[in-house]
Amino acid sequence: MASASEKKEDVKSKLRELRKDLRVIHTRVTEETVMPEPAEVRAAMTQLEALLAVIEPKSAKKSKSKASTS
Repeated sequence: MASASEKKEDVKSKLRELRKDLRVIHTRVTEETVMPEPAEVRAAMTQLEALLAVIEPKSAKKSKSKASTS
């Protein structure tokens, strides 16, 4: 099991990457008036799910099983 400091660093790195990707999407939408590709949105959602899995591992497993049964 990861220590608290390792977990904190993992969350920070995932947040940095997600922010960078979302800034790129936001810039394209606002400045170029181009909607993001569905794959970009799915990638952002996957990153959010990975972040949730680090923060709350038990609830992430529950939400994933609910999504697959719906």
